[in-house]
Amino acid sequence: MSLPKVVLVTGSSAGGIGGALCEEYARAGCIVYASARKLESLEGLAQTGEIRKIQLDVNDVKNVEEVVKTIIDAEGRIDILVNNAGVLAVGPVLDVSIDEVKAAFETNFFSLLRLTQIVVPHMAASSATDTKGLVVNIGSITALVPIPWGGIYAATKAAIKSISEIMHMEFGPLGVKVLLVEPGGIRSNLSTNYAPKYSLPSTSLYKDYIDSIIARIHVSQQPGAMDTNEFARTVVKASDIPPILSSSSKAVAKYKWNPKWYLLAGKNTTLFWLLTWLPRTMVLRLMWRRQGGGQPKKK
Repeated sequence: MSLPKVVLVTGSSAGGIGGALCEEYARAGCIVYASARKLESLEGLAQTGEIRKIQLDVNDVKNVEEVVKTIIDAEGRIDILVNNAGVLAVGPVLDVSIDEVKAAFETNFFSLLRLTQIVVPHMAASSATDTKGLVVNIGSITALVPIPWGGIYAATKAAIKSISEIMHMEFGPLGVKVLLVEPGGIRSNLSTNYAPKYSLPSTSLYKDYIDSIIARIHVSQQPGAMDTNEFARTVVKASDIPPILSSSSKAVAKYKWNPKWYLLAGKNTTLFWLLTWLPRTMVLRLMWRRQGGGQPKKK
């Protein structure tokens, strides 16, 4: 028999993108390790196929090493690493504290790099003759065109875009593929969880823009946002999960695991891609008028 793929997904809380990805990879016949900083956040995951819940703080290198070892000891391999864990960081650049900037980069970027550095050597050691593993990095269309009031978040996602392109080149000789996913508007609970905690500092120069700043928090949840489960199905399809086949099947010999390299999915992705072809000053002016608030509305 061809073996099912072993998948580790970070940031797998139920109700979010990570949880939906876990459920969809499991439906595709994979053995899925759903991970989150708090195990209770995994309780709402559907009992679909092989989903195994594990506590993982992506910012704790010792914890990461222990979890990877646990999976390798149990399964013998990790075939697919999905770097999905992330946090929002919204607000004017002048108002976001350096500590918050560091925290955003720690979770959104450095944890991705940390997991990848620990997992990929195991993938490269695989005896597979074609693709030995797949790293799926969840970025954002804000890496293509940044939106006002989301500069720190966009910067973390731009870093993911750049490092994914480097990984794509450097991992090629190792037989490890990379799939960079840049979502647009996807239904999730990320904005809902973030908004109640947000406020401008009393010294902010942007108090007259507060309505636009709050709207930025919810911009991905506007009407027309892609359903989370539909997004997950799109990502799993791009991952090109091989079918579980009998070793005697001729299809086993013929099948080549060939995941995509790049995926745009969700609301406004086509628009943002088209905007990359326009003069940059025109694009930035347009984004400010549509998302920044233009002239402040005096209270």
